[in-house]
Amino acid sequence: MKAVVQRVSSASVTVDNQLIGHIGRGLLVLVGIEHGDGPDDVRYIAGKIRDLRVFPDETDSRHFDRAIADIGGSVLVVSQFTLAADCRKGRRPSFDAAAPPQVAQPIYEDVIRELRSHGIPVETGAFQATMQVSLVNDGPVTLLLDSRRNV
Repeated sequence: MKAVVQRVSSASVTVDNQLIGHIGRGLLVLVGIEHGDGPDDVRYIAGKIRDLRVFPDETDSRHFDRAIADIGGSVLVVSQFTLAADCRKGRRPSFDAAAPPQVAQPIYEDVIRELRSHGIPVETGAFQATMQVSLVNDGPVTLLLDSRRNV
């Protein structure tokens, strides 16, 4: 499982010109589910999102000392199968590594459920929809997570 985590001042997602999710200060997380992903990947990615210290302490803005719960922030989780793209050959990305929707959706929902189980407010995009995602990246701070590189 791959995730792109962006620290944001605000973020939102719309589908067919309808706002379906929005947050203020927090994290926008784009999640890509790959073949073979399962419960261990969910725990790893959700745990990292929950515990990453990417917010500055009020007394020293140069250091990342606070996690999402410490600042009372929210998370906007958006599915993005294109994170599984392989662009090494040719000019068109291959999405062979992406889990099919019927496999990926329950795993995506497990990530959301795991975050919420720790009291983190979570908004979401719409799985398998064409979405417009807007954000104000704070910093900018953007991090890449890969559950298969956790060893």
